[in-house]
Amino acid sequence: MFDRLDPRSPTPLYAQISTRIRMAIAAGELAGGASLPSVRQLAAQLRVNPATVVQAYRELEGEGLVATRQGAGTTVLEIAGERKAQERRAAARRLVRDMLADGARVGLSAAEIHEALQDEIARGSGR
Repeated sequence: MFDRLDPRSPTPLYAQISTRIRMAIAAGELAGGASLPSVRQLAAQLRVNPATVVQAYRELEGEGLVATRQGAGTTVLEIAGERKAQERRAAARRLVRDMLADGARVGLSAAEIHEALQDEIARGSGR
């Protein structure tokens, strides 16, 4: 789930963590009732400060996606189907924004990226 955290990204690490968890919830990889790693476990796994993980979990809790209970850890809440669909659409928009930003960094225009995306979809990639 956390294979693409980038410490050089302008997006803060806590936001990258919360985005990955949001995407996993929206995709059904993390179902309601699933336990998230403890703050210490995830911080050690990602080699980040525990405060970074706490900030990500707090953000998700504020959005009503997870609940944190002292001594019991952080668990994913049951999310309604429409909310999951909204999260999936938001994740798609984030991916597109990231793709456009990455493309611009290497000199690609939006039209070139669009063409490449259409080609990949036509080839059946990403299914």
